Amino acid sequence: MKRILIIAFSLISLSVMAQKTDTVFLKKLMESKPELFSAVLNHPEHNQIQILYTQIKRDAKNKPTFKTFSYHLNPHHYFYPASTVKLAAVIFALEKVNKLKNTGLTAKSTMITDSAYKGQTKVLKDTSAKNGLPSIEHYVKKILLTSDNDAFNRLFEFIGRAEINEKLKANGLNDSRILNRLAIGDAGESAKHTNPNKFYNGDQLVYNQPAQYDPKDYELQLTNLIMGKGYLDSADKLVNRPFSLAGKNAFAINDQQKLMQKLIFPEAFSADERFSLTAEDYKLIYTYMSKYPTESNFPKYDPKEFWPTYAKMLYYGRELVTPDPNIRIFNKYGDSYGFIIDNSYFVDFKNGVEYFLTAVIQSNEDGIFNDNKYEYDTVCFPFMKNLGQSIYNLELKRTKKHKPDLSKFKMDYNH
Repeated sequence: MKRILIIAFSLISLSVMAQKTDTVFLKKLMESKPELFSAVLNHPEHNQIQILYTQIKRDAKNKPTFKTFSYHLNPHHYFYPASTVKLAAVIFALEKVNKLKNTGLTAKSTMITDSAYKGQTKVLKDTSAKNGLPSIEHYVKKILLTSDNDAFNRLFEFIGRAEINEKLKANGLNDSRILNRLAIGDAGESAKHTNPNKFYNGDQLVYNQPAQYDPKDYELQLTNLIMGKGYLDSADKLVNRPFSLAGKNAFAINDQQKLMQKLIFPEAFSADERFSLTAEDYKLIYTYMSKYPTESNFPKYDPKEFWPTYAKMLYYGRELVTPDPNIRIFNKYGDSYGFIIDNSYFVDFKNGVEYFLTAVIQSNEDGIFNDNKYEYDTVCFPFMKNLGQSIYNLELKRTKKHKPDLSKFKMDYNH
């Protein structure tokens, strides 16, 4: 009898899990707007679209629960995650700082990066920082404001490849791996070696981390690793064979949104599932995830290169427009190899709107990679804008028994 009850309970649990994600709603929503979505709906596999939308329901005590809707979600269907992996690095780097706090290390400590393997580079200063010196905190700001590649690479080296992938698994992000630095051709053996670095408080050395080596490869069961019909090699010569993305970073959108949910709502998870972040860490991440580049003085950005809505794809596309003053989008985007990805938590303070939305789309009509000929402006950015605004308009009309208290997410952007 006991065994029967266990089996019955297991079946009920599986049934409940299966019901958590609605796979029809988003398809019907897009089909109801053919003027916005017909082009991509006609060949969703060609554009490799995957979407996760999560509604947030608050109870009388403001505690959130989630209801998720998906479109073409497939954690094993590979897409290149580009800069979206940087959010994991931000979190894991701050967790490592907290783990080492008894040494005197803080996120503000000066971080000096050395080199110990071929191709590695040193960092002794950072002219974009107010004090002219590199630090974990300043790298976090640069990653979240404009997705700085070098800043990510330095956090990757500090955390170490092995620890990054251990933390992914420890956080239940089982369809992902982070194997290499970005934008420097890092792959193979060089990616397994990370730089030594030293941290100082003033002139005092507080932490010395030697070079690290990680021999593991972190295999995942992935399809779609071979794409297109050709690519330009490092000498810009056309190679007439499909492009392989094997051995690159992977960050499935279900893992991306789970990471975002745990970051935004730690109270919705058990204590042992939460990130080891301080209140100051959360404030830093929330502020710079939602801050516009034009609101930052250190680092300072040219508004012609990084306008306010530059990084807020799942509502503004990449249009140069004045942002709605009532809206803030806490997000991390990525763009590379024709893929546009955005992972976001959306807040409208005036209307009490909040939701999670994560999506990926690709367009590469000529099937050639590394030629910088992708239909970002005509296919990808319009799709992201239309999807984000469609969900927002839906949320404006959604009845909520308890209006959310969003005061936690009102950041001070003047510093």
